[in-house]
Amino acid sequence: MPKNLPIDPSEVRKAGHVEFTPIPCNQYDRDFSQEIESFGREALLNLYHDMRVIREFEEMLLEVSLRGVYNDIEYRHRGPAHLSIGQEAAAVGQAFDLGVDDLIFGSHRSHGEFLAKGLSAIRKLESQQLLDVMEGHDEGRILRVVENGAAATTDLATEFLVYGAVAEIFHRQTGINAGMGGSMHAFFPPFGIYPNNAIVGASADIATGAALFKRVNVAPGIVICNIGDGATSCGPVWEALCFASMEQFRTLWDEEHRGGLPLIMNFVNNFYAMGGQPLGETSGFRGLVRIGAALNPDQLHAEQIDGCNVLAVIDAVRRKMEVLNRGEGPVLLDTQVYRHSGHSPSDAGSYREKEEIDAWKEVDPISTFARSLIEHDVVGQSDLDQIDDTIASRMRRLYAKAVDLAESPRESLPVRNSRREAAMFSNQRLESLDPARTPELSIPHEDNPRVQQLGRRNRSGIDPDGTMLPSNRAIQVRDAIFEAVLDRFAADPTLVAYGEEQRDWGGAFGVSRGLTESLPYHRLFNSPIAEGAIIGTAIGYALSGGRALVELMYCDFLGRCGDEVFNQLAKWQAMSGGIKRMPVVIRLMVGSMYGAQHSQDFSSICSHIPGLKVVYPATPYDAKGLMNAALTGTDPVLFFESQRLYDMTEQFVPGGVPVDFYEVAIGEPDIKREGDDVTILTAGPTLYRAIEAAEILQQEHDISTEVIDARSLVPFNFEPVLESLKKTGRLILSSDASDRGSIMHSIASRIEQIGFDYLDGPVVVVGARNWIAPAYEGEDDFIPVARDFLDVFHQYILPLDGYTPARACDPEELMRRERGGV
Repeated sequence: MPKNLPIDPSEVRKAGHVEFTPIPCNQYDRDFSQEIESFGREALLNLYHDMRVIREFEEMLLEVSLRGVYNDIEYRHRGPAHLSIGQEAAAVGQAFDLGVDDLIFGSHRSHGEFLAKGLSAIRKLESQQLLDVMEGHDEGRILRVVENGAAATTDLATEFLVYGAVAEIFHRQTGINAGMGGSMHAFFPPFGIYPNNAIVGASADIATGAALFKRVNVAPGIVICNIGDGATSCGPVWEALCFASMEQFRTLWDEEHRGGLPLIMNFVNNFYAMGGQPLGETSGFRGLVRIGAALNPDQLHAEQIDGCNVLAVIDAVRRKMEVLNRGEGPVLLDTQVYRHSGHSPSDAGSYREKEEIDAWKEVDPISTFARSLIEHDVVGQSDLDQIDDTIASRMRRLYAKAVDLAESPRESLPVRNSRREAAMFSNQRLESLDPARTPELSIPHEDNPRVQQLGRRNRSGIDPDGTMLPSNRAIQVRDAIFEAVLDRFAADPTLVAYGEEQRDWGGAFGVSRGLTESLPYHRLFNSPIAEGAIIGTAIGYALSGGRALVELMYCDFLGRCGDEVFNQLAKWQAMSGGIKRMPVVIRLMVGSMYGAQHSQDFSSICSHIPGLKVVYPATPYDAKGLMNAALTGTDPVLFFESQRLYDMTEQFVPGGVPVDFYEVAIGEPDIKREGDDVTILTAGPTLYRAIEAAEILQQEHDISTEVIDARSLVPFNFEPVLESLKKTGRLILSSDASDRGSIMHSIASRIEQIGFDYLDGPVVVVGARNWIAPAYEGEDDFIPVARDFLDVFHQYILPLDGYTPARACDPEELMRRERGGV
C-alpha cells in the first residue's frame, strides 16, 4: 500500500465507459509456399517427425491401456493415460522457437508437450551439451539403457527422452523422474520441461512463480503454462492471472526489474473438460479468449489461434515472445484443438456425436500437414512412410526395454533408505542459492531504523537481578523473526518475501516492519488477497532456482490454498525423483481473539502431510534459530507463529537472543525445565501453561516436572523424550490443536510403541476442545490451560492429595464427548 499511489476521488468518480478493443481470432493467413521458403525443408520435416512421435507414443499408451499389448509385446498398465491424440500441432508448434531457458508447465494431458519441448531442445543443444545432460542425469541410469541403440548424439538423446518418458509412466527406476512422477507428473528441467500437473489448472500459479523468478533475478527466457479450457473455472487460474497482471511489476519496481511477467497462459482448448462442454454448457463466456479483457488494459494481448495448424501456432508464439521480451506480459492464448480420444481410456465419448468426431478428423493436424508437404513437393509419400516406419520401430524397441524388468527395474519401496524415501526431503544447507551474486539491499544493515531500535533493547527478557523486564524493553518473538529474515536477505540474492500487506504496513503483527526500508520492491512486495497464488507462485519460484518466504495472515486460511500446500508444495521434490529442491518457507499465524475463522491451530493437519517440515517455536531464541535454519535449508517449511506469543521475551536461554547468526536444528526438541517425576511435551504456546502447571505441581504437591518444548513437529527426534521418560516414567503431551487427530496423539502412540518399558502409567494428551474456536472471552475454556495438566495428572497418572479437578476429564466424560463428536 504505497503512499505514492494516491486514490483521487475526482478521477475514480468520473462518468465514462470501459472500452475494449477487438480480440484477434484465427488471423494466420500465410500461404504454405511462403512458409516453405521461410522454414526450409529440414525444419518442416522435423515438425512432421515430432508430431508423429507424439502420435505413436500416445497410440502405444492407448493400446497398452485398452488391450494390454503393443506390437505383440504384452504389458498390463493399470495407471492413467490421459491422451492428447489430435492435439499434436499445438505442442510441436509451441516448442519450435523455445530454447532450454524457456520453460513450459503442463496439465494432466501433457505427454505431447513434454516430447515436443524435449525434441526441440535436443536440436538446439550441441553434441557435448547433450552428452553432459544425459550422463549427469540420475548418474547416467537412463543413458546406460539406451546408449547401444543409437549412434548420432541427437538420435541418442531422442531415445533417452522417449524411453525415459515411457519408463516413467510404467514406474521404473529408469524413468525420467525415477518412476516417482508417473504419467501425469513427468518433467525434465535440463530441457526446460517443468512439471506436468494432475490437478486441473494447478500449473497456473506455479508457472506464474517461475515467471516471477525470471523477472526478479533478470533470468533469460519465458514461461508457458499449458492448461485446458476447463481450467478457466478453477480458482488457482484466476488467482494466477490476477497475480501475473499486477501493475506494480511495470510501475513500482526499479528499472532493471521493471516489466510484466514473461508468461504465456496457454489454454489448450479442446472444447471438452472431462465430459462437460465449457462452450455453451458449463461456462458463459462463449469464447474463452474474451477472458483476457477482464484483467488489464492490454487485455493480456489475448488471441485465439488455430491449434490444428502447426505453422499458425509457431507464428502466434513467435509474436507473443516479442511481446514478453518488451516487458509487456503476461499473455493469454486460446489455442483451439480437438482430442480424438476420450478423456481417458475408460471414456467411451458418449457425450459426443460421431459426426463431430469425423469432422475434426478431416482437419487432423498430422494428415493435413502431410498433404501440404506432398502437394507442395517438399517430400513424397514414401519419404513420410520412411519417417513413420523409423518412429514406429524406435517406439517398439524402447517400449520393449521399458517393460522388461531386467533392463528397467521397479523401485523396491519397503527397503530401508529407498530412493523414494530419500527423495522426500533434500536436507541440504545452502546459505545462498546464487553465491556469485551480491544481494540487493536499499540501505546497509546497520542503518535500518528497526535494527537501531532493537540495538537499544535487552537481548534477554530477564534482568541480571532476575526480574522480568517489560516486553517493550527486550527482544520479542516478532523481533527475533525479523532479525533472522533481514539477515538472510543479506545472504541470499534470490530470496523474496511477499504476501498480504507485507510492504509499508509491515505485516498484520509487525514481524515485517522495517524490511521495507532495507529491501527494493522486487524483493519485498504486496500480493493480491489470493492465498492460492501466494503459495503456488512460491512453489514455481523455488522450482526455478530461488528461495521464497511467503505469509498467510492466519493459518485458518490454509483452506484457501489447500491444493497448493498439500498437493503441490509437499510433493514436487519427491515426484521429481529428487532432482529438484523446494526452498519455500510459509509463515502461518495461529490467531487469538478473532473467533472461529481466525483462531484455529492447524499445525496437526499440516503435520499429517508427507513432504512438509513443520516447526512451531515458542520463544524468541528458538524463533530466530529455526527461521535461520528454515531459510538456509532446501525443503518446504511451514513456520507456525502464535499471535499469543509475539510479545514474549526470552526467559530460558542465559544471555537471551544472540545478535549474530545461529541456527536451531529443525526436528530437535529442547528441555525447558528439568524434573524427575513427570514429563510434559508441548508444542507452541502451551509451553508457558505447562511451565505454570509445573510450578503448581512443585509448590503444592512436591512433584518435579520436566518440560520439553517440541519446537518442531516434522521431523521429530524422539530420543530426548525417551531419555526423559527413563527418568520420570510419566508423560503428558499438549498443543493448542484440537484434540481429535492431533499430532500429539501420533507422538503419544509412537512413544507407547517404542518406549513402553519406560512408562509407569498411561500417556495422556491435552488438546484444545473439538469445537470451533470461541471468541476471546471463551478461549480459556477451549485451549489447554495450567489446570488441565493438573486435572489429567490427578485423573490418569497419580492422584493428588486434596485436589479437586477443575473440569471433568474422566473416561465417562471423554466417551460422552466422542459420542457427540465434540
